[in-house]
Amino acid sequence: MSSPKIVTAAMVAIGDELLSGRTKDKNIGHLADMMTMVGIDLREVRIVPDEEASIVDAINAVRERYDYVFTSGGIGPTHDDITADAVSKAFAVDCIYDERAMTLLGAMYERRGMEFSDARKRMARMPEGSRLIPNPVSTAPGFAIGNVHVMAGVPQVFQAMLDAIMPDLQTGTPLLSQSVRSPYGEGDIGTPLTEVQKNHPETSIGSYPKFDGKVFSTDIVVRARDPQALSAAAADVQAMIDTITASRAKV
Repeated sequence: MSSPKIVTAAMVAIGDELLSGRTKDKNIGHLADMMTMVGIDLREVRIVPDEEASIVDAINAVRERYDYVFTSGGIGPTHDDITADAVSKAFAVDCIYDERAMTLLGAMYERRGMEFSDARKRMARMPEGSRLIPNPVSTAPGFAIGNVHVMAGVPQVFQAMLDAIMPDLQTGTPLLSQSVRSPYGEGDIGTPLTEVQKNHPETSIGSYPKFDGKVFSTDIVVRARDPQALSAAAADVQAMIDTITASRAKV
């Protein structure tokens, strides 16, 4: 049997407003859902402020480790939208007014009878050599350079940009999952569940405690790329729960 294809990704969410709590991020969850759907493992997410050095450090740290990097935020018309400058610095290239982006934006503002001001022209700035990411919502494009895809922070625009690039991404073998509900808390299942995980190293088994106000229980989620490995591990998890139940019934 051929080995599963693993494709990895990271995200850098940019903005002081995310760290202050003023804005509640919606893009991380959406990206995670989309990556899982197509078999790309989202391995890391970093949230950084609107500071050039922080953005550069984050971009350079993750672009060497993962197949894809996706960013959100900081490509608008205001002074604190510095993502284009930071990504340019990370790749050691000039940040330029891209002619294609200038044409798109100029035509859009002309149709709307609005001035194509210096502030609005900032949205056409990007690292030299970038590829444009279409923006069907508000025209101002995102951009990609190397394996880094730079997109807007506004959720509707971020989602539209992500939809535009999804067909061009390499995808891997999807990660499958199966849930098993345990009526026992993590303290009761921790030791035997560790043994189940050791017996199924090709899977990842997570436990998620719940409390209904009276008793603790646990949702156990088994993840694997091989359907047979998934089924075997899930069966052993269920057998573990059945064994605990049987032993308690004897008391």
